[in-house]
Amino acid sequence: MTTPPKLLDQVRDKLRVKHYAIRTEQTYVDWIKRYIYFHGKTHPKDLGAQDVEAFLTHLAVAGKVSASTQNQAKSALLFLYRVVLEIKLPWLDNVTQAKAPKKLPVVLTVSEVQAVLSRLSGSHLLIASLLYGGGMRLMEAMRLRVKDVEFARHEIIVREGKGFKDRVTMLPESIAAILRAHLVKVKALHEEDLAVGLGEVYLPFALDKKYPNAGREWGWQYIFPSKNVSVDPRSDKTRRHHLDEKGVQRAMKQAVHDAGLVKPATPHTLRHSFATHLLQAGYDIRTVQELLGHSDVSTTMIYTHVLNKGGRGVVSPLDR
Repeated sequence: MTTPPKLLDQVRDKLRVKHYAIRTEQTYVDWIKRYIYFHGKTHPKDLGAQDVEAFLTHLAVAGKVSASTQNQAKSALLFLYRVVLEIKLPWLDNVTQAKAPKKLPVVLTVSEVQAVLSRLSGSHLLIASLLYGGGMRLMEAMRLRVKDVEFARHEIIVREGKGFKDRVTMLPESIAAILRAHLVKVKALHEEDLAVGLGEVYLPFALDKKYPNAGREWGWQYIFPSKNVSVDPRSDKTRRHHLDEKGVQRAMKQAVHDAGLVKPATPHTLRHSFATHLLQAGYDIRTVQELLGHSDVSTTMIYTHVLNKGGRGVVSPLDR
């Protein structure tokens, strides 16, 4: 008799069937595990609305987590009950959604951006330049493939961005030559991997089964590959993944410190600065919305509140 898979293995299987990112998988599994341990290892099917509320309340009161973190935990539990356990419980809709505060994004001035970029080098400088020059998210840049850069049209195709949406953004002309030189080095590394029987890269949505040799093709390789090969936790294959984003975050933090800035700037701040500086330059907000990949223009509108003329572009009466 076949032993049924453990609950957390069932969660992983369902997440993979629905093509959730591996980071989401790790996060959801962690929250579900914490939920089970919080209730003394009681199986979730034997728990109810009050137990979910108690766990989320504990996170907010004792754990002092942010609203977004609390809602992330709630999403994991909703997935567990609705998709994995297939329990249709109307009380799940009534579980309180934490209200996240509306905060204005941190934005750097043009001179501050230049000060930070001048203190970066190598791949970290190139990645930061793409974040500011093309309005990309950090993980979008990390996951860029060679085939997604159009040098002739000065375009970058961002694949499977937030919400699994593709979009086109700009490739800054000022870094095109630097990026070409970088790819020459990356190709040499790829050829070295092929020579020793490696050179395969992860392909999304089981494309490796449909196109068995695509993973070794140059066009599918990451633009920013890791220095070391590693074992893929899902397939157990030895591959060269993309760079660890934590390295970029640390380099950015150090550059901000060295530049003497007091703003809590992160790599994502460069994306905020991209949007704000385009609006300052007079570009249409719909154009900025498209470049950022926002579904709703109201999301893009937040950048109008950090322009240098005040909340709504109004000149202070004191300055008149």
